[in-house]
Order: sequence, then C-alpha cells, then structure tokens
Amino acid sequence: MATPITQELSSDLPLTGEGTLEIPDKLPLLPLRDIVIFPFIIVPLFVQREKSQRAVESVLPNQRLIVLATQRDPNHEDPTDADLHRVGTIAAVMRLLKMGDGRVRVLVQGLARAALVNVTDEAGYLQAEVHPIVETPVEMSLEVEALIRAVKGLLERIVTLGKQISAEVLAIAASLDDPGRLADLCASNLEAKIDDAQAILEETDPVARLRRVHDLMAREVGVLTVQQEISSQAKGEMDRSQREFYLRQQLKAIQQELGEISDLGDEVASYQEKIAEGQLPARAREEAVRQLKRLERLHPDAAEAGLLRTYLDTLLALPWGISSEDHIDLSQVKAVLDADHHGLETVKERILEALAVRRLKPDAKGLLLCLVGPPGVGKTSLGRSVARAIGRKFVHISLGGVHDEAEIRGHRRTYVGAMPGRIIMGLQQAGANNPLMLLDEVDKLGHDFRGDPASALLEVLDPEQNHAFRDNYLGVPFDLSKVMFMLTANVTDTIQPALRDRLEIVRLPGYTQEEKLAIARRHLVKKQMAETGLTSQHINLTNSALRRLIAQYTREAGVRQLEREIGKVCRKVARRVAEGETQKMVITATTLPDYLGIPKFTMDAILDQDRIGVAAGLAWTSVGGDVMHVESLLLRGKGSLLLTGKLGDVMKESAHAALSYAKSRARELGIEPDVFSQHDLHIHIPEGAIPKDGPSAGITLATAMVSALARRPVKRAVAMTGEITLRGDVLPVGGIREKVLAARRAGIKVIILPVKNRPDVEDIAADLIKGLKFVYVREVSEVLATALGKPAKHAPAKNGKS
Repeated sequence: MATPITQELSSDLPLTGEGTLEIPDKLPLLPLRDIVIFPFIIVPLFVQREKSQRAVESVLPNQRLIVLATQRDPNHEDPTDADLHRVGTIAAVMRLLKMGDGRVRVLVQGLARAALVNVTDEAGYLQAEVHPIVETPVEMSLEVEALIRAVKGLLERIVTLGKQISAEVLAIAASLDDPGRLADLCASNLEAKIDDAQAILEETDPVARLRRVHDLMAREVGVLTVQQEISSQAKGEMDRSQREFYLRQQLKAIQQELGEISDLGDEVASYQEKIAEGQLPARAREEAVRQLKRLERLHPDAAEAGLLRTYLDTLLALPWGISSEDHIDLSQVKAVLDADHHGLETVKERILEALAVRRLKPDAKGLLLCLVGPPGVGKTSLGRSVARAIGRKFVHISLGGVHDEAEIRGHRRTYVGAMPGRIIMGLQQAGANNPLMLLDEVDKLGHDFRGDPASALLEVLDPEQNHAFRDNYLGVPFDLSKVMFMLTANVTDTIQPALRDRLEIVRLPGYTQEEKLAIARRHLVKKQMAETGLTSQHINLTNSALRRLIAQYTREAGVRQLEREIGKVCRKVARRVAEGETQKMVITATTLPDYLGIPKFTMDAILDQDRIGVAAGLAWTSVGGDVMHVESLLLRGKGSLLLTGKLGDVMKESAHAALSYAKSRARELGIEPDVFSQHDLHIHIPEGAIPKDGPSAGITLATAMVSALARRPVKRAVAMTGEITLRGDVLPVGGIREKVLAARRAGIKVIILPVKNRPDVEDIAADLIKGLKFVYVREVSEVLATALGKPAKHAPAKNGKS
C-alpha cells in the first residue's frame, strides 16, 4: 500500500488532491559511493554504473521517485543488500542529462528519510521496499531555541573563516526555525565524513540530530581556525610577488592534471596586444586593463570569465580612433541626390546648406535634421544617399516601438543578457566613429516603467553632452560628437517636446501625380523589372498605363503602394514569359485592368450633385492630404447635438463652436427660429472606424450645419479647411500643400482657405495649382457665401463675399 507524505513539492510531481505525494512500497534504488543525501536538499549526481543508470532511467516514465542509499564500502562496484546502509533518502529525479562520455547526470531533490527492506535486483537494477520514517514531533523550549541560535552562529563563523557556503544557503538557514530541517541543511554543507553524515541521517529525533550537527560544526570551527593561523604565518614569510607566482604555477599544474588547461595564457596575451595597439583613450584603456586582470585570475570555464570576454571583445571592437575621411563635394552631392530622388528641392537645398557649413568648419556642431513626412516619400533613402555622396559609413537604427531606455543607453553588466545600446552597437557595426547615423521613426518611441528612451536620446543628440556619452554596458565615455545624426518621423506631435526642441524640422510633402509618374519611370519600373527578371524585350509599361495606375489604383502621399502595384504587373508578365509567351507585352491604360483587376479608386471624389447638409473638407493625415465629407441631418427632437464618426476632442469642440455660431446668427443665415428647439442635429463623418481629430474641420462643420438647418445645398466642387471661433472668425491651419494636392486629385475646383494661409499657397509650384480657384476668407459668412447655393425663398437674403 502506498504511503502518503506532505512536503513543499514541485508542481510536476504526482500529487494527491490534499497536496501529499504517494510513495510506492517498492522503488528503484541508486547506491551512492561517497555522499549522503538529506531531505529538502537538491544535489547533482553523476551516474556511471550501468545498473545504476537503468535504475535512474526506469523512474522517468513513472512517478520519478527513487531511493538513495550510501554504500558501506565505496570501492565495491556491485553492491548488494548487505553493502548498503539501512536508512536512505527518498528523492525525486528533477532532471536527467546523458553526457558524451557515457555518464548520466541527474539532479535529485531529497524528500524524506526511509528505511530499506529487502533490496533485490530482479529487474536488472536494484530495488528496495521502503518505509518512510516519521520524525519525532518537536516541542519548542528555551533549550531548543538556544540550540538553534548556536547552530546558526556557528554557520556564520564557519563562513567568516573561509568556508565556501553560498549566500542562498545562509539566507535559508537564517529563516529556518525547524531544528530537523536546520540540521539537515547544515549537515549537507559541512562536507562531513560519510559515517558522521550517515549517523545524522539515521537520527529521527530532530533535537538530537541538531546536537550532533552542533558538535560537528564546533569541531569544524576549530579546524578552520587553526588552518587560518597556519595560512597567516605562511603569508607573512613570503612577499607578494613570490606568493602570486607560486599560486599561479600551482593552479596551472592542477589544471594540467585535471585536463582543464586551456589557452587562457594565449588569450590574455592576445587581449594585451589589442589593448596596446588599439587607440583607446585613457579611461577606456584603464578599464580594459582592469577587466583583463580579473579575467586572468578566473578559471577559464567560470561563468564570469565568459562575461568578461564578451565585454573586452565589445570594448576593443569599437572604433575609438578610426574615422572615415569626408569627401564633401557639393556638386557631387547634388548630383547623387538628384539621381536618387525626384523633386524634394527644398529638402535637398537644406541638406546641401548643412554640408556646406560642415565643409567650411569640419568641427561644426548642431546638424540635427529631422525629416518629417508621410510614409514612402524617401526619408530613409535620403540619409543613405547623403552618406554615399560624402563617403561616410551609413548606420540605420529603427526606433519604432522602442520603449526601454536600455535600448539607447545599454544594460548594466550586472544584468543577465546585458548588452550595449543601439548607438554603440551601430558604431561597432560601422567600424568608424563618424558615420551618418539615421534614427528612423523617432515619433514612434514609447515609454513605460522601464524608462523613457526619448529622454535618453537627449544625451545622444545634444552636442554639449555627446562628446562624453556613457553607455551603461561600457561604463566609460565614448565621443559621439563626430557622428552625423539624421532623424525621420511621420508627425511631430508625438515627439517629446524637449527632444523636438533640439531638432531642425525639414518637412517632405507628398508627391504629385506628375512627380509619381517621373519616379515610376526613372526608378520603380526598372527596379521591379530587375527583381522579376524581365527586360525591355518582355514588357513595355506605357505612360498612359502608369497615369491610370497612379490615379485609380493608389491614393497615397508616397510611392510604396505604387511600387507594389508595378511589381504586381511585372510578376504577372513574368509568369506569362515563364509559361512560354514570346511576344512583347505592351501595357496600356486600357489593358491595365487585365493585370490589376478593377480600379480601387475613382478619378474624382466629389459628389455627383449639390446636396443639402454635405460639405467637403480638406484634412491632413500622416500619409498625406485627404478629402473628407461632413454629413449633417435634421431629426425631430429636443435640440441635442449628436456626433458620430470617431471624432477626437478637438473636432468635437469645433462642432459645438459651429453650432453655437449658427444659433447666434440664425436670422441672418435664413434659419427658422424654432428649428433648434424642435429638432436634433446629427453630424457624421464617414469611415467611423478611423480616428479623426484636429482643428481643420471647423468651417466644414459649420457649412454642413447651416446647409441642413437652412435647407440650402452645398456646391459639390467646393472644398474648404480652417478653424472657427464663436465670433465667426476663420483661423489658419497647417498642411496646406498636402490638402491642395488631395483636392486636385479629387477633382475639386474651388478651395476655401483662411486668408492667413495665402503665403502657403504661394510656396506651391504654379503647375500644381493650375486650374484651381482659391477663395481666401476671414469670417464664416464669407465661407457660406461661397459654398452654399441661393437662400430658400422663405429665408431672408444675406450678403456675402467670395
């Protein structure tokens, strides 16, 4: 019948519902040569005898329980019942590993004492009937408490005398008040003789067992005290250099006898040579020498030795004094930028200005350009082109989603898996201390309880601090002042204010259809043809096809989707060529749907007719401009305002301000006085799943509201942008170029803008605004006069300007 015992057991052992472990009457037996295992102790064992290996392997498919018993004679190779002590330890096999030399390494945890009865080897390995031994209950008294304190004091004394006992064991012993468990823990760490340890194991009275352990520990303290005195006398007779030489030679001889000698001496010599030849500054050299001395004192296979090797490799691999030579030829840089990027004249001009300053003053500080623009407009490739043009190494570091400060400053070497930050790793990758380092997606940095990486970037980018940038892993300063930093972002709102204040923002607008056509013809078509293995003998993508592809299959500020669609066409052509088609395929605007399917977008986004309550607004998004229709509808109700379409707080405030304006000017706007009290007004912006916010829709909301309230239709070819105040003033907004391009794509003819945005329109190239009429307004009344049709007959007429 199985015997239940209760302990602090691992969750993967077979437990009963009451948390007890069922001990079978018969268990496999593992004889031990020179060790006694105590309950509650976890010990690794090496099993070499075949019979013992079979015993260990037999427990894995079952309950993983085994009984451990110490041999009376450790030299006996095939022990029997008479060769084993009668009291052993029931243990759980926690882990098993087969070594290359035929041995088996097992990790066991003692569970309980047990008496061995009738040991046999009928199954090809030793088995024994076991009877778990129940300890005598302990009644705490002053004598027992004093004994416990005395044992704990002796344990601390043993450690101070040089005995190697881990801090974890000391902490566990300090928290134990059970005399039996304290005795077992101390006995397992004393390295006592086998007979003494076995006597402690066989003692079932916890107090008597603790007294035995106390006597052994007192004797151990005496031995260690004498040993320390002898060692002190020997040290006094030798000077420091002789003692170190003797110990090193002794350690080397021991390692040779054990077969553990390695090429540590050659490794240390190699590091010393690298330190001597490297161009390390004084602080870094001192740290390298100090860590190398620590490595020299360690065993080659020690865990800390591997950490020190990794640190020294990282420290010595950094380009402390290695720089690449700049070749700043402005005409060549301009030629490279023009060849790699179509348009973007303002951005190119700013880059050339910065490089001109660096050519005249190589140690100039403060070049922190942040290229801001929608995805796919060429921000990252601009940085790569600049590096290629001036002969610098290029390092690309993506910051999107980074939310741990250690990604920038590195981890401290005390942590497991510590490594340098991305800045230091980028320099190591570049092999020079003056690369062009592009920090991509800086607007997508996160922050949480692990720190704020945007704040860590302040030290990296600030020219007043980065000459002594300290990475936590290196522990010594590194000069970043020679690095040319460039940053990219889609928006600036999410960049930390302190970081944004250090950056010079250079905005990259979206491309027009003509610019996209030129980019496709010069770059994208050739690139996709090369990637799909096509030549000009296989395909001819005409300009008409590209124009239709740009207008009806993509709607973006950049050219990424355009490149994907061109690649889709090339892949379909490549398949036909691979299937044996020999005739050259000419793709025109008419045949384009055969390759890409039906168009995804219509040419014009304007409505088919003028409608009451629907106004077209111009919005700016992270991917460029967009035309946004605002719908307004009157419902029977009590005068409430309902807003739908996932609007942000700013847009909601604009809607309330527009409604208040309409109420205050109801008579002159031709609105019936009782319409506000007898009707609800529902404002909706389609695509409700997409969050929308910003101040650009104020006059659009007001136009849609007034149109619905006064029953006056909005002209379908009119679009607008601008913020509104309660007094009816129209305030300026941003993103005018992107909004104008979006209006042009949608077929809008008239654009209403705040009068203070006129300079923004004047900066736009004339060919981009050809055919568009701009109406500049100061008040909402001017907006309504331009956007709304004639007043209804029952409404009073009003004057307006356009």
